[in-house]
Amino acid sequence: MPRVAVVAHRGFSGAYPENTASAFAAAIRLGVEMIEFDVRRTLDDGLVCIHDPTVDRTSDGTGTVAEMPLAALRELDAGGWLAPQFAGERFVTLQEALDLMPAGVRLNVHVKAGADDRQRVVPAVAAELARRGLLARAFIASDQESLVLARRAVPELVLCNLSVEPVADYVARSAAIGCRVLQPGNGVTTPELVAAAHRAGMEVNPFYADDPGEMRRLIECGVDGILTNWPDRLQRLQRARVEVGPEAPAPGGSDGHPAG
Repeated sequence: MPRVAVVAHRGFSGAYPENTASAFAAAIRLGVEMIEFDVRRTLDDGLVCIHDPTVDRTSDGTGTVAEMPLAALRELDAGGWLAPQFAGERFVTLQEALDLMPAGVRLNVHVKAGADDRQRVVPAVAAELARRGLLARAFIASDQESLVLARRAVPELVLCNLSVEPVADYVARSAAIGCRVLQPGNGVTTPELVAAAHRAGMEVNPFYADDPGEMRRLIECGVDGILTNWPDRLQRLQRARVEVGPEAPAPGGSDGHPAG
């Protein structure tokens, strides 16, 4: 069975505070092929790595990211919510996250944008990736409307379509706007969808799998990579299949991160 890329979802987010320097560093130490992380705009046009529209779940603060200045977010504890040993972890900016990433790791940059700020945040992220010379190993993942803006801002940028529904025309819609990467939900990922994407010249990295059984199923579908909160599990599963054979056991477990 072919090897798939290990995509660390928000860094090593199963064991470290998601979208933080420690989660990114842990994924890098594992030697993952790709790291996925989220970017949102703050009130003063800062670009900060956070998944949710509010800071409530992943910090000791409350409030909406788009209504808070970057300096206020930087004062929050972004790690203690997960475990005491991470108390004092801070939110990082897009620029700081990119500074951490070594040359051999691909970057899956999930831009969280809506109708109210899409015109400001999407071009800013695209421009930062271009300015740093990262277009060969970084791509923007977002909704279709945001991807059209990203392509307009930086025509050579690689795009990943997160507007999966309706699934029936997901591949065709993505091809029509020039996407090269798809990220369907694991529940809708089938051999047929993967084959259609490959025929259209697109890679498929489903979101997500933490359970070894689902990892195996996705690999059998022919996917190119798998997003996971526990990248070490996917690495061990693949090593076991090489060393012992396709029925080798792997550690179990699952996680309850919100989607995206």
